[in-house]
Amino acid sequence: MIMAGGAGTRLWPMSRRRQPKQLIPFIDGQCLLEVAANRLDGVVPASRRLICTGEAFREPILEQLPAFTDDQLLGEPEGRDTVNAIGLTAAVLHQRDPDAIFAVLTADHLIEPQDRFRKALQTGFKLVEQDPARLVTFGITPTYAATGYGYVELGEEVDGFDGARQTVQFVEKPDESTAEGYLQAGNFLWNSGMFVFSAAGFMNALESYLPEAAEGLSIIAQAWGGPDRQSTLEKIYPTLPKISVDYAIMEPGSRDEQRPVCTVPMDIQWLDVGSWTSYGETLAPDSNGCRSNVQSVNVDSHRVLAVSEDPDHVIATVGCQDLVIIHTDRVTMVCPSSEAQRVKDLATSVDESLR
Repeated sequence: MIMAGGAGTRLWPMSRRRQPKQLIPFIDGQCLLEVAANRLDGVVPASRRLICTGEAFREPILEQLPAFTDDQLLGEPEGRDTVNAIGLTAAVLHQRDPDAIFAVLTADHLIEPQDRFRKALQTGFKLVEQDPARLVTFGITPTYAATGYGYVELGEEVDGFDGARQTVQFVEKPDESTAEGYLQAGNFLWNSGMFVFSAAGFMNALESYLPEAAEGLSIIAQAWGGPDRQSTLEKIYPTLPKISVDYAIMEPGSRDEQRPVCTVPMDIQWLDVGSWTSYGETLAPDSNGCRSNVQSVNVDSHRVLAVSEDPDHVIATVGCQDLVIIHTDRVTMVCPSSEAQRVKDLATSVDESLR
């Protein structure tokens, strides 16, 4: 299941309600959701791929990804954070097949090389096939002391599984000094936000740690194949407690001796395309560090990111330093690179028609 429900407000003005960030075709003409689906080739058949997204995105996703059928999309009436997106998938799959095992992937990451990703994903499936109670996550080797990512602490090796480790603890977005300590320690990885669960194992964990969500999702799943599916979903889903899967399941699971939590390290290049500065890393810089997806002219400018929806639009700068310039048919947005995270504040401040 690919989670694709994020609004992507830090990538405004290209990311809008009718075109969220996962549908912007800015990765060599592909959108992030297409890239995420294609990397499953050779691991999961196309017919067994699901997307959990906002119901409002159903039509544009089906238009842009015609390989997916209507019943492969799980439409949330509103976002209730990751534990419910995953829980909805687990509950529905458990109704169809009590022995179902599923991976949870993201729609906003770029991952290379593909063969290492596939190998790690296959290891995750094998871990849960051996023990359906296992909760498996994937860890990325940190390249700097990030404070915007969660971390996992690695424990002992899991016998019989290449590289897999027991998980000591999960830590959500530490402060800078703590993150520096994790980087120096060498046994902490970034939590990638990707997982493998059995449907039964996840629902059992949910019943233990967040019973109100488990109860509501079970009612939704029971109605899934009948005429009351949509009305039940719309009635119950918005009432579920809004919390991330890391806080609700993975953190308490790592402290529970009865529930094995494992981490599979991924030896990959991993980029979370969550802001304009991170997107800029997908573009080759010129000799002055300027990057652009269209023709740009820069005179005595350094480290300028220039992005346009219009391939014929030229962006020109003189004497600029450390800027982000984003051009669409209705909005041109300019900010210092250091303020790129605050674009989400700008997105909520503009007129409703521009969101």
